[in-house]
Amino acid sequence: MSERNRRIDPRELKRLSILQPWKSLAAIAADWAIIVAAIAVSEYAGNAFVYLLSVLVIAGRMHALGCLVHEAAHYRIIKARRLSDWMSDLLLAWPMLATVDGYRQNHLAHHQHANTDDDPDWTAKRGMAQFTFPQKVARGLVQLLGYLVAVNSIRDMVHMAKRMSKNDRSTRGYKLLRLGFYVAAAAIITLAGIWREFALYWLVPFFTVFCLFLYVRSVAEHFGSMDYTDELTSSRTVYPHAWEKLFFAPHNINYHLEHHLYPGVPFYNLPELHAILMRNKAYADRAHITRGYTTGLPAECFSPSAPLLPSQHPVSY
Repeated sequence: MSERNRRIDPRELKRLSILQPWKSLAAIAADWAIIVAAIAVSEYAGNAFVYLLSVLVIAGRMHALGCLVHEAAHYRIIKARRLSDWMSDLLLAWPMLATVDGYRQNHLAHHQHANTDDDPDWTAKRGMAQFTFPQKVARGLVQLLGYLVAVNSIRDMVHMAKRMSKNDRSTRGYKLLRLGFYVAAAAIITLAGIWREFALYWLVPFFTVFCLFLYVRSVAEHFGSMDYTDELTSSRTVYPHAWEKLFFAPHNINYHLEHHLYPGVPFYNLPELHAILMRNKAYADRAHITRGYTTGLPAECFSPSAPLLPSQHPVSY
């Protein structure tokens, strides 16, 4: 039996890997309901402060939808895989300008070759200043400001689109259906006369705070004070503060180390998986666990002695 298998009873792992589709469907419905509610409250209030709060809430639920695209990429939504892909495209990926299969091709390669030269995520981020640590605090703040003014968001979107296009397996029929989705959405928005609302409550959150949340989470998963020689120290699990769960860690995405070890476990069972693994002293002593996206993570990523323009990327193994 491998060391990984000795950390948990196979019967427990099998139980934790069983899909409970109603939990995923409830999560999807709840995320969309919160988005609709945030828009309704903001429109009713007609207040700039309430609007800014609605942007934060909507961006957090956009991040949540993105995390469910991640679940769909692992076939962790419902058992019927073809139906799962179509449903997840319509309700999750296409509204986020993504596709389930496109994300899956990149993400599964990341799992297979995590933090090595064959990992497409790793190679894409290698050498990028925003993923090179340690950094000075001021430089990190400039990065975050770049997302709030959409400059870094557009940069990341373009970079991601180029990467995904290299592995695009979409058929012509699929591409036409996806185009039809966007044309239909534009027609509905036009007929309803809500382009202003679409810009305020979808485009603004998407190109600002959502991308900021996505960036912070991406850093947290594999960058900053990591030891890439051990699978338990090359991915990070974060214990988020309660409010951070709404924005940086929806749907238990913070249990990233556990996810890398056992990707067949759906998001709603990750806390229990983590608790079981932590009973193993060898695991608990070595696992890279950080406390807080806004507390522990900055402490591991920023240093007063860091160069103003960081140029060293962590060595891969």
